[in-house]
Amino acid sequence: MPVSFRAEHVGSLLRPPELLHARAAHAAGTLPLEQLRAAEDRAILQVLEKQRQLGLDAVTDGEMRRGSWLTDMADAVDGFVSERVALEWKGPGGGVEGSTAHAAGAKLRKQRKMTGHEVPFLKKNAHGPFKITLPAPSNFMLASYKAGITDKFYPTHADLLKDLVEIVRDDVQWLVSEGVRYIQFDAPYYSHYLDPRQQARMREAGLDPNKELENAIAGDNGAMRDVPRGDVTLALHVCRGNSRSRWYTEGGYDAIAEKLFGSLQVDRFLLEYDTARSGGFEPLRLVPRGKSVVLGLITTKEPKLESQSELRRRIDEASQFVPLENLALSPQCGFASTAPGNLLSADEQWKKLELVVDTARKVWGVA
Repeated sequence: MPVSFRAEHVGSLLRPPELLHARAAHAAGTLPLEQLRAAEDRAILQVLEKQRQLGLDAVTDGEMRRGSWLTDMADAVDGFVSERVALEWKGPGGGVEGSTAHAAGAKLRKQRKMTGHEVPFLKKNAHGPFKITLPAPSNFMLASYKAGITDKFYPTHADLLKDLVEIVRDDVQWLVSEGVRYIQFDAPYYSHYLDPRQQARMREAGLDPNKELENAIAGDNGAMRDVPRGDVTLALHVCRGNSRSRWYTEGGYDAIAEKLFGSLQVDRFLLEYDTARSGGFEPLRLVPRGKSVVLGLITTKEPKLESQSELRRRIDEASQFVPLENLALSPQCGFASTAPGNLLSADEQWKKLELVVDTARKVWGVA
């Protein structure tokens, strides 16, 4: 993936009402799977065409086939149970709510490729560069490890991570064999290691946040093992939670920057930077030369359109720490990390992405 890819989006897009209705009907047992797939196909074709019209550098299928950004894991792997790890959400309608990830309640056994039902349709219909998103294995150390359930089969987070790494790595190797040239790991749970409150909770549970962070990075690197570099671009997205315009962690990248940027073997970092809770750009000085940073300056959490002059000012500020030629622009996260989506309309979503493309063209000369 050339560094000149300047205008991106993270992955998920708002589902049209007819797809949400079809998904609900399928869950209720009143709509066959093939009819749900047909509804997904129609929605994907629509968003692919819209992304092409806007001029985005790499398109996605909007994660239209997923219940949330990480539900493909439990859908494709046996061993997950209905229990969920609670998260304390902040923002509109905030409160304690279970993650969309299921807890691991048995030894994990992969039954199919997580992205096997997504890639063939994209290959046929993208008509240009596209990215596939995968949940990083490190997420599930926290998202799917529930005391009293998971520890009966995996005594430690590290034990669970070993199996998760091989599950995700199997998908990565398959994607490469299928000719996918842009693979993005979504990893919002890295934000737990930068949030002081989450760090304190880990310590209360007898965990060392620094050691857990090191294990998480090593695990994600393991999932990328043997990918032919140069032919395939690997990226990592970090945010602070994204569901119905809410978030669950806060804090700048300072606490994790040296280890994350210095040790994680990806080519691109897609980083949330839409509000003050993400901190400043100073930690970007630790991004190794030659790697690129996609600045998530445009929020997907509310409809108000950002000022292009302010975006350009912030890009210029970030370029004090990462050369401008190694920067790009995107929204801070997806528009629908969970199927119900964030609190804005489809028209407002497309205006945000149009702003990404227009700003990128003005800053770098090309989108």
